[in-house]
Amino acid sequence: MLLLNFFRSSIGLKIIMALTGLALFGFTVGHMVGNLQIFLPKEHINAYAAFLQSQKELLWGVRIGLLVMVVLHIWAAIKLTAMNAAARPVGYNDPGKSATKATLASRTMIVSGVIVLIFIIFHILHFTVGSVQPQFYGLHDEAGRHDVYRMVIEGFRNPFISGFYVISVVLLGFHLSHGLSSMFRSVGLTSPAWRKPQELFAAAFSGIIVVGMAIVPIAIVIRLINPTF
Repeated sequence: MLLLNFFRSSIGLKIIMALTGLALFGFTVGHMVGNLQIFLPKEHINAYAAFLQSQKELLWGVRIGLLVMVVLHIWAAIKLTAMNAAARPVGYNDPGKSATKATLASRTMIVSGVIVLIFIIFHILHFTVGSVQPQFYGLHDEAGRHDVYRMVIEGFRNPFISGFYVISVVLLGFHLSHGLSSMFRSVGLTSPAWRKPQELFAAAFSGIIVVGMAIVPIAIVIRLINPTF
């Protein structure tokens, strides 16, 4: 009964959003670090991918865990949005005044969340399933491993795909910035004195994520990374 009440309460939903968001943020950092290996000789990223594929149980455990985190995060966001709307059925008397209290990141949370979700689905279809550009998915390197290096470069040579990726990553940055700063409040790790530093930390860390992820498709499109195949 206590657990059920926890899932129904706004505090419980905020904690669920904070913890699932933190888990997804951690995965994003790891994913970014893995992607940055594209700037090294192809041996590195292909060996990294081969190692992950050799750990089937761990890999699928992480995938299932991430799926659960995403579902819980979206569910909690929908429930909180509905609860907030029910608690305030009539808008502010002065919409302009209320808007000035909110940051751009907080005002675009729903939009950025939806677009990021679409991007995640597309990204999985592109590089994990291989259904977007199948001609580059089944390639192997000289060692007989899945040639992730070539798949990524060939995929991001398409300016439309790279453009969509960069835009999505920027929106992800907005989402993370507000999400990280809200997380401190949701779990009770904030105070008036710490609020501004925490917001700056969230913005800075999110900026690092944006740069670290967007630099890969940008470098490929502008031919900074331009191997011949």
